[in-house]
Amino acid sequence: MQARVHVQWGVKIPLRDGIHLSATLYRSPAHCDPKPAIFTLTPYIGQTFHDQAMYFASHGYPFLTVDVRGRGDSEGAFRPFIQEAQDGQDVVEWLAQQAYCNGRVAMWGGSYGGYNQWSVAKLLPPHLATIVPVAAPYLAVDVWMRNNICYPYLVRWLTLVTGRASQDKIFWNDEAFWAEKFRLFFESGAPFKTLDSALGNPSATFKEWISHPQQGDYWDQFNPRPEDYSKITVPILTITGIYDSDQPGALMHYRRHVQNAPHAPHYLVIGPWHHAGTRVPQRRFAGTEVGDAGMLDLQRLHLEWYAWTMSSGPKPSFLRAPVAYYVMGAERWRYAGTLDAITAESKPLYLSSRGVASRIDGSGELISEVGNGAEDEYLYDPRHLGCAPLEASLTDPLCLRPTFPTENLRDQTRVYAMEGNQLVYHSAPFDSDVEISGFFKLTAWIAIDQPDTDFGVSVYEIDDRGSSLLLTFDCMRARYREDLRREVLVSVSKPLRYEFERFTFVSRLVMKGSRLRLVIGPLNSIHFQKNYNSGGVVADESIEDARTVKVKLFHDSAHPSALYVPLGQPEFAGPETSRLPEVL
Repeated sequence: MQARVHVQWGVKIPLRDGIHLSATLYRSPAHCDPKPAIFTLTPYIGQTFHDQAMYFASHGYPFLTVDVRGRGDSEGAFRPFIQEAQDGQDVVEWLAQQAYCNGRVAMWGGSYGGYNQWSVAKLLPPHLATIVPVAAPYLAVDVWMRNNICYPYLVRWLTLVTGRASQDKIFWNDEAFWAEKFRLFFESGAPFKTLDSALGNPSATFKEWISHPQQGDYWDQFNPRPEDYSKITVPILTITGIYDSDQPGALMHYRRHVQNAPHAPHYLVIGPWHHAGTRVPQRRFAGTEVGDAGMLDLQRLHLEWYAWTMSSGPKPSFLRAPVAYYVMGAERWRYAGTLDAITAESKPLYLSSRGVASRIDGSGELISEVGNGAEDEYLYDPRHLGCAPLEASLTDPLCLRPTFPTENLRDQTRVYAMEGNQLVYHSAPFDSDVEISGFFKLTAWIAIDQPDTDFGVSVYEIDDRGSSLLLTFDCMRARYREDLRREVLVSVSKPLRYEFERFTFVSRLVMKGSRLRLVIGPLNSIHFQKNYNSGGVVADESIEDARTVKVKLFHDSAHPSALYVPLGQPEFAGPETSRLPEVL
């Protein structure tokens, strides 16, 4: 069937300012009458999505791969993210007028292509019938920083989209090259603001972005505002993954839309996938393996969605409820009415120790009652190279960066290498199987003796054989402990309350005999911007500004530090199962 698709290169799409975008049009001669049309707007050169275009065209939908302004054969200058809204709106309205289109237009795409869909939808093009944003980032939430902590990865991405031609080979296929580049820069102690030049690609975009180090008006211009979300009423299907590096952004868009447009049709799918797997699910990635049910045919789901929303087809049978989520370990799908309804209860496990939580064996504990005893502490010297050589050696083409602090979900090498310079707490073994589904939260009472520092917090499952699986991760820069839009340097030595509330979503059936491991430590990694703890402008600081910080974590009755575990909803089989078992 795909052999009968007609391909037309060099289609020119006029924009309101006289610029023309270049597109490739895919059509099936077997479907001659006007049909709903689909397009993707991409900076990655349209040929990247040839296979997807052939698939949809062979099923009767005219499909266009459109190079964004300034990339490929499109005219104009490329400015990442800022130009796509109006340009995409113009593409929608132009496409609706073509003879092969019946006036109904949809968008397709993941990552940058998912972001574009939200950007276009906020302008309410009259002929936009539906969007399917996949792994859609939300700028300043997961791109190009998380919780106001920048990623060196952004320079790598800017190299991919520099100029008009594709730089895909150096970007996608040479993980070791980039790891070594990041390691050398990390070890140099140079200011973060020089990273682009150090990597050989001086970038005005990089300099502009790092000059806005916190969430605020600058970053707000890239994302829909509440009033924009409230007006978007077209059907939406959001797709993300448990280990998708853009999961925080995808779920931010989802939450803000359903909050501001509660009656708009919006479905959410959270699968057992990493970033690339949200387009094509992969059986194995990052040291873990996905069951048969997780290998969902996402192209088929898209096709059924477009048929339902634009061609009077039946509702996709997979979408049994507004939210579908995959329970890893159980290897099956479950459903809920809302994202929050996935979690039945957040159960607190209180941190406790005898002052020796810096060790993995004989660590601190996670217990059901408020902890007591001496506080725990570690020292962090930013001049220490930490695990830089180790991280550079653990390269993986299916890496999870930048959202997760590892490239292998089951590897414990970094945790053990950091022993003595972090705090570790373990729960008792679970006395029965339990589904953990939702968002962890950590309340920690912490004192530091410097104006600022960065924390990384990871939660792992440790099974009864000692094998480890990273479940979720969060991070925080101390100066933003109160508000990501306002910095407040630490000026007191007493313990302050830190709320880690931005963990990634996880859903997993944890088996009897397994336990949880909580690790709290410095964010001293080649994959994150280094904070030298002095309280200055982080991008301007170098190793010359470095200060050693002493971190103390308290867990007594006056300072009840606790990890809140999201327990999944029970599956009722009758009245006798109407309450949660006491498993933690």
